[in-house]
Amino acid sequence: MKKHFVILFIATIMVIIACNDSDKHIVTYQPKEVNDDGIKDTLIRTNKFLLTKDKERIESFILRKNWNMHVSTKGLWSEIYYKTNNEKLVAGNIVTINYRIELLNGDLCYSSDLTGAKNIKLGKSGEISGLEEALLQMKIGEKARFIMPPYMAMGVLGDRNKIPGRSSLVYDIEVIKKVDF
Repeated sequence: MKKHFVILFIATIMVIIACNDSDKHIVTYQPKEVNDDGIKDTLIRTNKFLLTKDKERIESFILRKNWNMHVSTKGLWSEIYYKTNNEKLVAGNIVTINYRIELLNGDLCYSSDLTGAKNIKLGKSGEISGLEEALLQMKIGEKARFIMPPYMAMGVLGDRNKIPGRSSLVYDIEVIKKVDF
């Protein structure tokens, strides 16, 4: 399917160019065979490169801030800087959090200081995967910071508002309480 689309696209462009040519030359075009494996390999190499660059940026940021963060197997960086012995959060809990979301350059994106505390149902919140993983590491009353690479945050497109595409996000979170309904 992709091969046919590429061939059709290229052929359409060639027809447009040929029709606009003032000399009225006849253009003959022999489409090249598109190699799906080559495209796949290029995408894999590009993704690996981007993941490496994201990791380097995050590590450099953490070093500058002198934070003591740990990275999960999924790539979430975390540091719980105010710990409690309270109940650990689990999927299904509805929690109220205060939060602050910044870019690595320090630009503030969102904050509960501006919008109020947020209620989140863990496991079914529809929130970004990094936030779900972050909250499941916490207990009621704890405060923590997390850094989410783009694939755990808003991805390639961003939120089309305050978070640009392919942005790593710094979350500062306080779990205020578990909400019982």
